Amino acid sequence: MNPSIPTRIADLPRHIGQSVTMTAWLTDKNGKGKLQFLKLRDGSGFVQATVFRAEVSDEVFEAAKRLSQEQSVVIVGEVRADERAPGGVELSVRDLSAVAEPVGEYPITPKEHGTEFLMDHRHLWLRHRRPWAILRVRDCVQRAIADFFHDQGFIRFDAPFFTPNAAEDTTELFEIDLFGESTAYLSQTGQLHAEAGALAFGKVYTFGPTFRAEKSKTRRHLLEFWMIEPEVAPSDHRQNMNLQEAFVSSLVRRVLAECGEELGLLGRDVSKLAGAAEGKYPRVTYTEALSIIRTHIESGDLPPNVQPDVQPVLWGDDLGAPHETIVGHHFDRPVMIEKYPAAIKAFYMQPDPQDARLALCDDMIAPEGYGEIIGGSERIHDYELLRSRIQAQGLPLSAFEWYLDLRRYGSVPHAGFGMGLERVIAWICGIDHIREAIPFPRMLTRMSP
Repeated sequence: MNPSIPTRIADLPRHIGQSVTMTAWLTDKNGKGKLQFLKLRDGSGFVQATVFRAEVSDEVFEAAKRLSQEQSVVIVGEVRADERAPGGVELSVRDLSAVAEPVGEYPITPKEHGTEFLMDHRHLWLRHRRPWAILRVRDCVQRAIADFFHDQGFIRFDAPFFTPNAAEDTTELFEIDLFGESTAYLSQTGQLHAEAGALAFGKVYTFGPTFRAEKSKTRRHLLEFWMIEPEVAPSDHRQNMNLQEAFVSSLVRRVLAECGEELGLLGRDVSKLAGAAEGKYPRVTYTEALSIIRTHIESGDLPPNVQPDVQPVLWGDDLGAPHETIVGHHFDRPVMIEKYPAAIKAFYMQPDPQDARLALCDDMIAPEGYGEIIGGSERIHDYELLRSRIQAQGLPLSAFEWYLDLRRYGSVPHAGFGMGLERVIAWICGIDHIREAIPFPRMLTRMSP
């Protein structure tokens, strides 16, 4: 037999017939008589190890019987091929020793636990299969984001977390007292600073946490979440939507290629992601979206999670979550709704030259009821128009002088968008609440662990 090779579970298929050494944690065990089955994890994957009394010393066999859930252990064993096992391998134990003795009983047992209990123990729940799978998908998406933009010639451009002003709704800001001398806010978007980056480098993207002080308890909201915000100069509304489609379809393809095991653990029907991976996303105007919504309401053809008393949207009103769900239900892949009324959108959005009532903007709506995952627009590049919009919103011009400088000196048409990382992960994984798509969610009702 070959000397033992230090390895991880994910690498075991490359060592069939060899002796390996690994440190792992016990997730569960069963057995009787002369045989013990140990279910192990090490962060890279899961494997079953078998302990036969005839193949180990009495001390090793008794040590295996004494192991408790989530106890850490060093195992020496032989890797065996087994098509029925996850990963196609099992481990025949030859030696085993506990690393540390547990202090008390592990709180998350194999029985059913409520969501609040699991979130109270999030620091431990992260070790279990469901969060393990979701957060590995998150890692895949994050790597795919960087790869996509760098392949497209973008540079990463980091925006500050402290800002002196709001970019959009001032009621959604977390206020910070700066030692009693002035006030700052936690950033709700990196967009304005990314525009400065785009006019310096052409193509940039910001990627980091953003903060919204929304008193919302819905499954789509967190107080702290991660945003990806590319900006391109020069660019326009059409080019911006093309970039969004190429971006999202590339992320879905990457996850399907790399995270089959994780999606399988989650029970995700990957056929529902096929259209998103292909691209060719439908594009409808805001006015056309209102017609789709009305048709579905009048016919009673509503998604299961939309209440039958939902009302149509009046022109000029924003879409609510049920309306986004209806539009998403109409297509088998993400749909892009463009040209919303300018009055319900942010001050920096370029008006449609064909109809000044509209903004050159879009929202990308994910299917299956997951709602908006991207919001983007062409930005106003004209100095006087932007200045008048800032004043009309009642925002202080002094706080935006630097932003207006971008239009004073060398302005060009430019565009960008923001994508909520957790919303995309929730959709790709097929999970109900975005609190599971981030390691430690911060919500109106949760600030720990």
